[in-house]
Amino acid sequence: MTDLSDLTTLETDVLSAVSAASDEAALEAVRVAALGKKGSVSEKMKTLGGMDPEQRKTFGPALNALRDSVAAAIASRKAALADAALEARLAAERLDVSLPVRETGLETGRIHPVSQATDELIAIFSAMGFSVAEGPDIETDELNFTALNFPVGHPAREMHDTFFLPTKVDGERLLLRTHTSPVQVRTMRAQKPPIRVICPGRTYRFDMDQTHTPMFHQVEGLVIDESAHLGHLKWVLEEFLKTFFEVPSVELRFRPSFFPFTEPSMEVDVRCRRLPNEVRIGEGDDWLEILGCGMVHPNVLRNCGIDPDVYQGFAWGMGIDRIAMLKYGMPDLRDLFSADARWLAHYGFKPLDVPSLAGGLSS
Repeated sequence: MTDLSDLTTLETDVLSAVSAASDEAALEAVRVAALGKKGSVSEKMKTLGGMDPEQRKTFGPALNALRDSVAAAIASRKAALADAALEARLAAERLDVSLPVRETGLETGRIHPVSQATDELIAIFSAMGFSVAEGPDIETDELNFTALNFPVGHPAREMHDTFFLPTKVDGERLLLRTHTSPVQVRTMRAQKPPIRVICPGRTYRFDMDQTHTPMFHQVEGLVIDESAHLGHLKWVLEEFLKTFFEVPSVELRFRPSFFPFTEPSMEVDVRCRRLPNEVRIGEGDDWLEILGCGMVHPNVLRNCGIDPDVYQGFAWGMGIDRIAMLKYGMPDLRDLFSADARWLAHYGFKPLDVPSLAGGLSS
């Protein structure tokens, strides 16, 4: 026979175990031990069937109260443990929202100086009324040399260390263009004068040192009309260099030279000041060779279907990599092609700073 004092003692023990449960797993073990099929409270409930009616009247309510008290204590303790676990998780996963957010790719990304310089010169020449013409990197010998007044076997071909592709079955040999002049030929054959274009793009020559790379970037300009002359050429070059280097004025020196596709041909030097770590354009007493130019050779005009007795023109060419180095103080040409993210982070430009004459080229 069960005594009421035994129920009181059992309740005290179970409630103590509930209070002592440190986590939900321990609390579940207490629940099973008390209210499971063979739990201590459940075993007491089973004794009701063997009691006489008078005993059931006494112990029935007491056992039900015991069961309800234990169940309520377990539910309360479970809720308290869940709240504590949530608080601990929130504390562990807390974020300091006062810290700066990580920069996006748009903020950390940089435009390569060669791309920047190309965009700048396009903006300048576009303002002068020039269009941009492009062509393939792989060219024919005829477009790269013959149409530009390089006869087969002419020594001038040796001036270009050319990357030739394997000879085709029909004997034709393609090559990687050594200058962007084939684009000028394509333009003159595709449209009638007047022509006013620039031709930026990659070019290839077998050369490698501090100031030369096997692949480099070049921009050439071409003007064809009935009255173009060297005075126009001089003005175009002065205005371009003054605007590109963002100086009030430049002084140019023209020296006679030789290019098969121009006659007369000239090398152009710009006045500069040489300092230990930079070259300043537009000041000083030194001279720096910066580009080649000349009047388009009559043979080139004939090869492109243009009558040299009616039309004449001028052309020039310069290295984009080189003028970018001069403007932005980069000492070694090879760094432009090193793919070093640290170098690009230092010399690169923000992607939304689009060059314009109104807003500033390199602002």
